[in-house]
Amino acid sequence: MPRRYSELYIAARSALRAAGVEAADVEARLIVASASGKSTAKLLRDMGIYATHAVEERTGELLSRRLAGEPVAYITGMWEFYGLPIEVSPEVLIPRADTEVLAGEAIAWLKANRREGRVLDLCSGSGCIGCAVARSLPRASVVLADISSGAMEVARRNVARNGLAGRVSYMLCDATAPPPVMTGQFDLIVSNPPYISAIDLLTLDPSVRDYEPIWALDGGEDGLDFYRAIVENWTGTLRGGGAMMFEVGEGQAAEVKALMRSAGLRGEASVKDTRGVERVVKATL
Repeated sequence: MPRRYSELYIAARSALRAAGVEAADVEARLIVASASGKSTAKLLRDMGIYATHAVEERTGELLSRRLAGEPVAYITGMWEFYGLPIEVSPEVLIPRADTEVLAGEAIAWLKANRREGRVLDLCSGSGCIGCAVARSLPRASVVLADISSGAMEVARRNVARNGLAGRVSYMLCDATAPPPVMTGQFDLIVSNPPYISAIDLLTLDPSVRDYEPIWALDGGEDGLDFYRAIVENWTGTLRGGGAMMFEVGEGQAAEVKALMRSAGLRGEASVKDTRGVERVVKATL
């Protein structure tokens, strides 16, 4: 007998709750919406409508994948970051709420200092930070830079999805190496690089360790390899008075500040996330 969308949602939510999924209500909505090809807003409007057998089967398939440990963002192919729809795939990390702190700091600095600035999102992944900056500051120009061509393709689609083509460009490069020739200069460099230490990689939750790209997580033996390389190789691309901002792991802020000082950056400061962890470190040239 056919079931209403509301019944599919309740059943999915119950299964997720029983499995200990913290955001069971949100994830159940995403799963049923994806199975039906609806936006979550359209799903909420259609809760009283009967779903087709195909949608019910698809919901069961997606739910089984989630219960097996696969992140819901990879199952549905979409996530939200800073109010923007962001496509994700196993080529890129799933955007975290913590990273919205970095995006917010970048946007605030540009609004206060250089609304028409040139911005580099280094280790850009899905392009979520660069897209948030470009959407918030229409006069800024943003460069997305990553070593992964697969990640860059995902970023290109996110730029197009959010109507930002023409103001965002792309650079395939290694953040741990010197900048490519003709890179130019930037008013702001923002980066959420790999920062998980080698030992901590072993203790990651299976939903992260087994599904998300390990190369986008591995920060070397102490988690600081990318910070060392970026401040050494990329500080020279900052214009005078420009700023560099990083997302950092828990307990890394002091060491990253010291690295920034050693590269000639000044006024180092940190910003805490909603859990009170120093999540963003920033300094100016």
